[in-house]
Amino acid sequence: MTSPVADAARLVAFPITAAAVGAVTAAVHQISTRTSSLVQHFAAGVVFAAVAGEVLPDLRNQHSVAAVVIGFTIGVATVVALGAYERHAETQAETRPGIPRALLAAIVIDLLIDGLLVGIGATLGEGQGRTLTIALTLEVLFLGLSLAAELRQRQLATATVIAVPIAASLAIAVGAISGAAVLAHASHTTLAGILAFGAAALLYLVTEELLVEAHETPDTTWHVIAFFTGFLILFTLEG
Repeated sequence: MTSPVADAARLVAFPITAAAVGAVTAAVHQISTRTSSLVQHFAAGVVFAAVAGEVLPDLRNQHSVAAVVIGFTIGVATVVALGAYERHAETQAETRPGIPRALLAAIVIDLLIDGLLVGIGATLGEGQGRTLTIALTLEVLFLGLSLAAELRQRQLATATVIAVPIAASLAIAVGAISGAAVLAHASHTTLAGILAFGAAALLYLVTEELLVEAHETPDTTWHVIAFFTGFLILFTLEG
């Protein structure tokens, strides 16, 4: 049996690869808003299935209401603050040339949290780690696409457009490995609080990021189908 740290190190290879694929794709090909919205709907369905099928049942099994409430509250406060910072960073990025450093910093923080969730999954067990990794891999794929598209619009060198999202994605490895190392011998109460924090982050990701941005493009039947297909695929894999 491998350790949670080793499992986390193995699992983070998938979202980092997804970031590279997204960066390269956006660097050499302009992604249409329709395609981007379809990807976001599909990813939202997958993440929602991860929350409903893995995270929430695990929270119930922890039987630590106080830790869950505290962790969830801290998680909500964190993601709301990060969302406000990201909106401010995006406003700054519109008026400044070169690499949008503030926006990049917000993305790195977001990826650190994603990595922490992978570390939590690796600590809880193989099934949870796999499910959370699949869900977050799709989110990171979209982040790689969107960040590379932003850099391409700024007419930066192709090498820079590809390298920056890949470098940023390494934050996932930092969050996952450090999270698994710290939580490997954590108490059930601590795990409950951290898992509740992760649940808040995932719910925010679905409702305030993926779907909000996806709905900037008018929905079609295919967008709705993409969401439920993503949900059904991951829900089936969980079983």
